[in-house]
Amino acid sequence: MFIEAYTSLLLTCIFLYFGHGTSASAYNYTTTTKCLKVPQEALYGGGIIVNPDFNHNIEGWKPFGQGKIEERISKDGNRFLAAHSRQNASDSFSQKVQVEQGKIYTFSASVQVSEGNEIVAVVFKFPTGDEIRGGDVIAEHGCWTLLKGGIVANFTSPVEILFESKNTAVEIWVDNVSLQPFTKEEWRSHQYKSIIERRKSQVRLQVTQSNKTPLRGARVSIKQTKSDFPFGCGMNHNILTSTDYQNWFASRFKFTTFTNEMKWYSTEKIKGQENYTIADGMVKFAKENGISIRGHNVFWDDPKMQPGWVNITLSSEELRTAAAERIHSVVSRYKGQLIAWDVMNENLHFRFFEDKLGENASAAFYYTAQQLDPGTMMFMNEYNTMEYSSDEASSPANYKKKLQEILSYPGNANLTAGIGLQGHFGSGQPNLAYMRSVLDFLGATGFPIWLTEVDVGVGPNQPQYLEEVLREGYSHPAVQGIIMFVGPITAGFNVTTLADKNFNNTPSGDVVDRLIAEWKTGPLETTTDDQGFIDVSLFHGGYEVTAEDNVTNSSTTLSFKVTKAEPQAFIQVQIDT
Repeated sequence: MFIEAYTSLLLTCIFLYFGHGTSASAYNYTTTTKCLKVPQEALYGGGIIVNPDFNHNIEGWKPFGQGKIEERISKDGNRFLAAHSRQNASDSFSQKVQVEQGKIYTFSASVQVSEGNEIVAVVFKFPTGDEIRGGDVIAEHGCWTLLKGGIVANFTSPVEILFESKNTAVEIWVDNVSLQPFTKEEWRSHQYKSIIERRKSQVRLQVTQSNKTPLRGARVSIKQTKSDFPFGCGMNHNILTSTDYQNWFASRFKFTTFTNEMKWYSTEKIKGQENYTIADGMVKFAKENGISIRGHNVFWDDPKMQPGWVNITLSSEELRTAAAERIHSVVSRYKGQLIAWDVMNENLHFRFFEDKLGENASAAFYYTAQQLDPGTMMFMNEYNTMEYSSDEASSPANYKKKLQEILSYPGNANLTAGIGLQGHFGSGQPNLAYMRSVLDFLGATGFPIWLTEVDVGVGPNQPQYLEEVLREGYSHPAVQGIIMFVGPITAGFNVTTLADKNFNNTPSGDVVDRLIAEWKTGPLETTTDDQGFIDVSLFHGGYEVTAEDNVTNSSTTLSFKVTKAEPQAFIQVQIDT
């Protein structure tokens, strides 16, 4: 705790950080990846599901597809439902419920399969024939795993809830199903509560005279000097030539990711001719303005996103040599200057390096990057994991599986790993229930989650949907940083634009500026009570406090920090008069 004190008043600061438990109605991610011998009780008592725990045989449920269903009873007397004799992935059982337009529906169920382990998904089927994959999990035989997900209802309609697994040889077992509706107002209330619990602390400050007599009515000013939560914005090469862009960016953001300028195809367009001029210039600008940088990226697994000479001319052994030179070049050049590396970009959707260099290509690159830059966090970085539930390639279950493969590679057991979720949302209503379930699921791994490239597609509700996504990310306990891939139109940002050609805010820009202001403590002016105390709720970060004695006009200023790492802290500063 860094403290500076000036002038001639005794200022005693007692900082009490009151811990809070996480509300089950808001977030519950501590059990989502555990495999339990006894299934978890139905959340919210099952919500609107009839017979959620199957204590009344199969009441409310019916077979779906060509399979058969039956109630089973475990040795300990627990009743559950089993789908067997399955011919198709969706052969299971279903229940029809009514959903209301505008409401958010969170889903959960304990699932198991009859042998091995398989991905089991929940699907919401509408009368139109449209289906929404609401979430999935890797289910195992011999224990129960919690499947979480959900939908946002875009219209009032009946919807059929069913389960699917591609391996029709296994039975799907399910217990304690829940579907709980929330209004958007209730959802926002959960977010506010989580922000208070996870992003702020209650601070008690006392001002006394030099003889330790409490100073009643002392004027106290508190100003936040730095936020602890990284909320930033993508940056591109136009920052080097536009003073307006520089001023716009530096006045708002202290965290960034370069959109293209560190990528291999940007720094080595011709084999053997590296050019870091633009990236170096952007690093220099960031340092001069106190902006922290995420390194993006060392490699990209998409075959279309390699330098042209890599795709056209290199054999596997030549690629191995070129890749080794690339990783040593870029990681060594910026060693200790970045807060993160996206080591392998999009290695769930693509496998260029795996096909050329073997299944452990990604894992080996993570090992090398950590050896070259041991103080920096190493991220996977993937799209559609939280924004599009129907993309099975990057489902949260597959994300976790790939992360575990990387960590199991020799030497990677202690990898400083991070989970990067890009967050490229479409123009329609974002599925906040699914997004939260993904953050719950991946948050349970214990690794920090960053939303790394957030934007929202062009549409009439873009500002509203951008705000919903950002609020969901910021309020979730597992999320430790957010970077948006947005910006001014003059810099070429055309998906989510924050400023027009004159650097005036767009409606989405207004949203971002409003959230920046909301997620920090504004200047506070107050006076102490009869015992010299004030009690305030402060966002985590750095602060400067000034206390002034109204009688003597003497004052003291000191700096302090409020952090989530210190649930309780006592600080006393004595300055002789």
